[in-house]
Amino acid sequence: MTAKDTGHVNGAFNGADVSVDIPTNTLYHTSRDCIVQQEEEPVMSGWKDCCRSTWANIFRRKTLEKRFPILVWLPQYKKDYIFGDIVAGISVALTVIPQALAYAGIAGLDLQYGLYACFLGCFIYIFIGSSKDVPIGPTAISALLSFQIAGGSWQMATLLTFLTGLIEILMGIFRLGFLIDFVSGPVGAGFTSAVSLIIFSSQMKDLLGIRTSGNTFLQVWISIINDIQNISWPDFGLGITCIVLLLSLRALASCSVGPKQGKSTCQQLLTGIFWTVGTARNALLVCATAALGYWLSISGNEQLVRTVGFVPKGLPQFQSPPFHMDAVVNETTGEVLQEAQTFWDMVGTLGSGLIVVPMIALLETMAVVQAFADGKPTDATQELIASGICNVANSFVQGLRSNGGVARGAILNASGVRTQLSNLYTSVIVIIALLYLTPCFYYIPKAALAAIIIAAVLFMVQYRVIKPMWHSKKTDLIPGLGAFFACLVMPLQLGILVGIGINVIFILYQAARPKLRIETLSTPNGQRYLMLTPDRCLIFPSMEFVRKVINKQGVKSTLPVVIDCTHIYGADFTAAKVISTMVMDFAQRQQPLFFYNLQPRVAQVFEGLNKDLVAIYDISQLHAKLGDKTT
Repeated sequence: MTAKDTGHVNGAFNGADVSVDIPTNTLYHTSRDCIVQQEEEPVMSGWKDCCRSTWANIFRRKTLEKRFPILVWLPQYKKDYIFGDIVAGISVALTVIPQALAYAGIAGLDLQYGLYACFLGCFIYIFIGSSKDVPIGPTAISALLSFQIAGGSWQMATLLTFLTGLIEILMGIFRLGFLIDFVSGPVGAGFTSAVSLIIFSSQMKDLLGIRTSGNTFLQVWISIINDIQNISWPDFGLGITCIVLLLSLRALASCSVGPKQGKSTCQQLLTGIFWTVGTARNALLVCATAALGYWLSISGNEQLVRTVGFVPKGLPQFQSPPFHMDAVVNETTGEVLQEAQTFWDMVGTLGSGLIVVPMIALLETMAVVQAFADGKPTDATQELIASGICNVANSFVQGLRSNGGVARGAILNASGVRTQLSNLYTSVIVIIALLYLTPCFYYIPKAALAAIIIAAVLFMVQYRVIKPMWHSKKTDLIPGLGAFFACLVMPLQLGILVGIGINVIFILYQAARPKLRIETLSTPNGQRYLMLTPDRCLIFPSMEFVRKVINKQGVKSTLPVVIDCTHIYGADFTAAKVISTMVMDFAQRQQPLFFYNLQPRVAQVFEGLNKDLVAIYDISQLHAKLGDKTT
């Protein structure tokens, strides 16, 4: 039956042709007997019409507002928003500058490459970012991935930023944001916890003043144990002091003076001071320790603690990312320090990281977006496109891989951010730091930067999820622990794939072993029959199992068998083939077999191979069939 809808209440089908497939000569036991399908639109008369339609769709106002969110919030911008955005932008800048210096160290790069990733992407996000709470910049996870994939080469790291940005754009265009759904909560928790331990281990060299090597957790700790006798006690003492100070200031940020409601002016001022000091703790620590480093330098004790050294002054040169690497030769000995690599050699070195990095970046960014969405819908596709464009732009200024960070997102939100314009003030402050403050960075102790990282990653270990996971579903611990241990002993990009693989195995097993509820029921006339109810769709991995269970129960009971298809919304050719064989098996035993509540589209699949199956849609008709002696 086809009906023309001319005035649906909510307009969902307004002006659309809908086809309603209704089984004939039956009563409707449930609403699932009726399927509403949008009829296909006529094919375009030619490629010109197709291009014209695509062009018109791209430049529709709704599409432009979706892809350029600034067109939505900028016309609504108020003067009252300026103060909130400025405070939020400055707060994030005071956090991101020391973090960027530290994260560059995690990536195995010179410190300036961390700062290069903090201004151009921020500026571009103003125009295409969908969330006011996403601050674009390097994160601990992205820095560690860059180190393990690029191996501490700025050329490889820059190319990684460029290529992963392109892949994110393509993922957004083809709406592949759903791929992050394959990274379950347990796998994400295991991955994040392993990353925090690896980052913690990687900072031991600066905290203890020793030499370390290796990419994985085990390799790093073996090298730490081998060189522990060379520990630098001044570096270690300074690092521990900085960690204690940072954790204390972090707690200070959440302190509130006076009652929650009705604070006096003095109480509000003190609470604001505590929050400001706690939020800017990283910047304050960097300034204080840099002053200490300068004092040690002018007093002739510069060797007491190790400092980061020279950081180039000024903005980076705007140029295309390196698509090849020249050989580096020691002019004195003639030793080849670095082999020449073509573009394809570099891509081969990056390997699976080109797929893993965009997925992890999207997970991080969407965690920020969803945490502060306040129930509003989020757009993973737009965030993919925005993150991709920002990273492609960053690669032209030799920036480290960047995306949204949860900690900085929390600072933005707590600072009263109103719009994406806060990113402008952050990028301006980073540019000022690059132009005028880099000589001061020379005196920052390495132990202080290590303390900043360690104090941050301590809270990334997600041990709190173990208890609720244990009480909820114990088997979810398997992929989580699998990802955790795999990331510790393998490169991260392979470790998370192991976790995802374990999850997929669980999903496939559940698809291959559906649950079947088996009941012995009776009609009003006392006719007993066997009712079997599968709990999901019938697809090829599960069909042989389902057939064996149904045949076994049929042979065992000799009663008429009814398969309740209420939950079967789809089937494939293999399912139709097995159902056809099963119908013939029951026919040979002269045992009745009925299909109850079979969806019409599923019935079409089954009837393609066997026209003899009996589908019934009404309980009274089913009882009549069961009571019919000639059935």
